[in-house]
Amino acid sequence: MSCPHCGAQQLAPQNQTTTDKRILPAALFCFFFGFLGVHRFYVGKVGTGILQILTLGGLGIWVLIDFIMIVVGSFKDSDGKKINLWT
Repeated sequence: MSCPHCGAQQLAPQNQTTTDKRILPAALFCFFFGFLGVHRFYVGKVGTGILQILTLGGLGIWVLIDFIMIVVGSFKDSDGKKINLWT
């Protein structure tokens, strides 16, 4: 790709705000195994996954918040990239 004004070669912008993880598996993991933090392990958040195991998903409140965030597409993986593709 080149600049339309000066003709200099430019790199194509890379989409670094999304991840290869998907909403559907994360939502299913959260719905069925949220109290074990499986959805957090799926997206690479091992530390908070362990905390969810120890607190049973924050007594369900943490899991509910995570589930809502996953479904609306605002949940992020361990690299801070949004999970916004369903399949």
